[in-house]
Order: sequence, then structure tokens, then C-alpha cells
Amino acid sequence: MSQNNGKNAIKKIIGVVSGKGGVGKSLVTSSLAVLTRRKGYKVGILDADITGPSIPKMFGISNKALASEEGILPEKTQNDIKIMSINLLLEEEDSPVIWRGPLVSGVVKQFWTDVIWEDIDYLFIDMPPGTSDVVLTVFQTIPLDGIIVVTTPQDLVHMIVRKAYNMAKSMRVPVLGIVENMSYVECPHCNERINVFGESHIEGIAKTLDIEVLGRMPIDPILAEACDKGEVEKLDKDYLSQAVDYIESKLKID
Repeated sequence: MSQNNGKNAIKKIIGVVSGKGGVGKSLVTSSLAVLTRRKGYKVGILDADITGPSIPKMFGISNKALASEEGILPEKTQNDIKIMSINLLLEEEDSPVIWRGPLVSGVVKQFWTDVIWEDIDYLFIDMPPGTSDVVLTVFQTIPLDGIIVVTTPQDLVHMIVRKAYNMAKSMRVPVLGIVENMSYVECPHCNERINVFGESHIEGIAKTLDIEVLGRMPIDPILAEACDKGEVEKLDKDYLSQAVDYIESKLKID
């Protein structure tokens, strides 16, 4: 494991992973961070999705990260969640990151070793999708206390969930549980839940893998609008409150 900045005191580190892209991993990461912060904890987000960063936009952060002789200073959200993302270092946020794997992995390592996080109770890492070398770099470089796997209801995604789960197990990283995104749509008129992607099988896969179902997030236009406007901290949705309670109980802060 690589050592982080000597000024840092990071108590618990949680990776948010998915076997593929497009399942809402960054939304889950942001939601977990916001709800954890509301409980009074000191929270940070390390955006390790270097080629597809979206965390700063969700929080409405457009300032660039500054650096000192001691390291890189993370930006802070309105509610004091500390964030580091490649978008905070690029001149333009829509500039493509056209780098080969080793360079991308090197940046992720720097976000761990060179960023001055200072005191953090829970650091959430928004991982890149899949089981690529960058994900492997995070597992090997950063002392994760556990991961949360994000999925959607389709059977194909569940197969990929098992890949992410097996990778974590092979690296001896605990799997805290699974969150299902896009689980359903709630009719605004009658409140009926509609399973857009078919019946959920999350309970079955969780039982097979012997992990907890930590929450289900619906397809909610309010969520999407808040993320587009950079107002994810203003949301009063508590879809993942059970997940945060579980994290708090399993990874206690001394």
C-alpha cells in the first residue's frame, strides 16, 4: 500500500464500484457522501474515474484545485465535503482525458499520496467502471475498508456484479453490500411502482454472494435534475439512509 500525505488522518475508506458503466455509480457515491455528512461526519470524495469524472458537476464545483509545497488542496462543497477530481485540474472541464492506463493509474495514486485531505472520517472513492488496471491500482494502493457494489435490475448486470465481487474477494477487500439503482419508477399520480427493467433479482444475488442489500434507488427525475444543476446536496431524498446506517455500524469511527 502507498502511504498518503503525512498530514492526513483518514479513518475509513469505502470504494463504490460497478462491473460496467452507466449504472449510476457516481450518483450513489454522491448520495452516500451527502447523507453521511448530514450525520455530522467529516467526509471526502476521491473521484478515481479519471476518464469520466462527474463528481464536481454534481456538487456545482467549478473552481480549480490549488497546490502548495505540501501537496494538492481538495475543493470543498457548500456543506464541507472535500473533493478531488481530475476535472479540478483541467483547464476546461469538458477537455477529454486521452491517456494510457499507466498514466491514469498514476494520477489516481497521486490523489491518494499528494492530496491534503487532513481529517476525514469517511472517504468515498468513486471508482472507474469495470475491473480494469485502474481499479486494480486502487485495490493495491489504497487501504480500502470495504466496497459497495452498484447494479441495476437487468440479469446481464448481475453477471458483471459477480465479477466485481470476485475481484474484491481475490484482493481481500470486504464487500459491504449492494445498491440497486434504477430499481423502479414511481407513478406521480397513483404512487404505483413500475419495474421498468423487469423484476428485480437483487435479493437472490445478494443471498448467493452472502452480502447485504443496502438500498434501492428509483429512476427519479428530481435526482437527475439536481445532479445536472450541481445541487445534489440540496436533495431531501433518503433512498440510501439504510446504507449509511449500515456503513456507520460496520465501520465505526473511534
